[in-house]
Amino acid sequence: MENTIAHLRHVAEKEGFVTEDEALQLIAEKADGGMRDALSIFDQLVAFCGKTISYEQTIEVLNVLNSEYYFRLVDAALKGAVSDALLLLNEVLQKGFDAGNFITGFAQHLRDVLVSKDAATVQLLETSETIRVHYQEQAKRCNAKWLFNALDVMNTCDINYRTAKNKRLTVELALVKLCRLVEVQEVQGSSAQKSNATVA
Repeated sequence: MENTIAHLRHVAEKEGFVTEDEALQLIAEKADGGMRDALSIFDQLVAFCGKTISYEQTIEVLNVLNSEYYFRLVDAALKGAVSDALLLLNEVLQKGFDAGNFITGFAQHLRDVLVSKDAATVQLLETSETIRVHYQEQAKRCNAKWLFNALDVMNTCDINYRTAKNKRLTVELALVKLCRLVEVQEVQGSSAQKSNATVA
């Protein structure tokens, strides 16, 4: 993917276009690393955007959900803010995005936050430097256990979503569980401390 981004950047500079790295990253992701598809998407963006191709324009043209929603959802969950999480989901759905794709995308986001916690694995994060820093900042606020549990909740939701009659409710319940993870961990931690104190 890095090769695709580098080539797109070279083409843009050669033609005198101004591009944001996040936009080029998104093009490469949409093309699944395929150079021909990436160049075709780039041409579409040039036709729509002109000489300057921004991240905001790119997500609009490609009809991709802004990754900022995923960052916001993690922050809401860490605060245990159920209402914020549900309102965020509603906002996403009102924009016309599929709830199933939202869950899949969010699970990928959680994975990226997890690999950002360790300097040894952050290299597995295929994204621009700006977004990589954003991931690392969020990773500092999440402990590994919470991330593992959050991924488990989202994976279960993804499985259940496929056969659920009320798909929105399935996602909403998963978000409620996600927001309660911090509370559950605190209770478990308190119980463990009491147990250790009793033994001592």
